[in-house]
Amino acid sequence: MALQFSNNTFTFNLQIARFDVSPEAVYPVFITGSLCYLFAVFCNVSILALIVTQQSLHKPMFYIMFSLPLADLIGITCALPRLLVDIVSQTNMVYYPTCVLQGFLLHLYGGSVLFNLAAMSFDRYIAICKPLRYNSIMGPYTVGGVIALAWGLDIAMVVVLFALQARFPKCRTFIVNVYCDNVSLLQLSCDGDFTVNNIYGLSITGIMQVISMAVQIFSYVHILKVCLPQTQTDARIKAVNTCLAQVISFILFELVSSIAILSYRFQNVDPNTQKICGMLIFTVLPVLNPIIYGIKSKDIRKAFFTLIYKKHKVGFT
Repeated sequence: MALQFSNNTFTFNLQIARFDVSPEAVYPVFITGSLCYLFAVFCNVSILALIVTQQSLHKPMFYIMFSLPLADLIGITCALPRLLVDIVSQTNMVYYPTCVLQGFLLHLYGGSVLFNLAAMSFDRYIAICKPLRYNSIMGPYTVGGVIALAWGLDIAMVVVLFALQARFPKCRTFIVNVYCDNVSLLQLSCDGDFTVNNIYGLSITGIMQVISMAVQIFSYVHILKVCLPQTQTDARIKAVNTCLAQVISFILFELVSSIAILSYRFQNVDPNTQKICGMLIFTVLPVLNPIIYGIKSKDIRKAFFTLIYKKHKVGFT
């Protein structure tokens, strides 16, 4: 299928950048990547299933947390399998509508991580700083509103981002990255004034960061103010531990995002290294988050081992 734009032929079958992988490394890379993907899917689906099925996790904290493994599944599923197939098949082709969908969902993933970590920190702020009013404040309507606000704000920003990109006619057929994103899709456009797109793209990136960091800093500063004066060491440790997983996830996300951004700012960085750094955003957190929350969340560990014990008991009866 081909469309004619501005005296140039734009085909819906796009060529996408590839990793330079030596022939002998193709299958080891594919197997390693597949194992990482399967591990991430298994762990994140397990956490989602635990939150849905285990009565002990039917609490506001875990209803809000539900969004994080869901976002991780979206991120790694949209980024990794197609790349692994390209490495093996060496076709490096992508259909334009599929490319747009991948780019949209990857941007959605990035924003949802920031907003959902902010929502989780707000829940911990209410739980620790206003414990007597927690159940009245974090009722079903509040929890639903917090989740809807986090996803709604993210979706609205990304929809506008892609609407601004879609208004330009397309003349080129090469995606400069190993995955589709707003920048690579914009570079398919014929010559035009992209000032509005660039300003908006930078603006929403800054807004997402500012909102997420502001909510988390506010929440954790107030939590520390409550925890530090506590005379009971166990009480302080328990309160801080409930926030530690979110803090670690946020630091990891900021770290891998910074590495990816910096890798593209230095001209002497190897192109393969740049591509790997870019992929870290969509692979590191989906793999590590379930481990972090499994280790740091006593309720999730307890629910998991309770489920295993019940299944084991049923198997012997």
